[in-house]
Amino acid sequence: TAAAGPIAFVSLSAPQLARRLTRAPGPNLAASALMGAVLLLAADWVATNAFGDRELPVGVVTGVLGGCYLLWLLVTERKAGRI
Repeated sequence: TAAAGPIAFVSLSAPQLARRLTRAPGPNLAASALMGAVLLLAADWVATNAFGDRELPVGVVTGVLGGCYLLWLLVTERKAGRI
């Protein structure tokens, strides 16, 4: 976990994104697993290809993207009065 700790953000954000995309009322395991795989593949691609010769650890990319998404989700849920 020391090398790949921020990848845990995928497990927090993937079910929320999958539920919003499928508009399902509850959690959907298959959609969440697929969304997690897509998020991790996209983060890995960004980490290896987005900055030219410099390669970032995938944990940095997932931490930044996951953290930003969870903050956005928290703010929008609070504005909607659900929190």
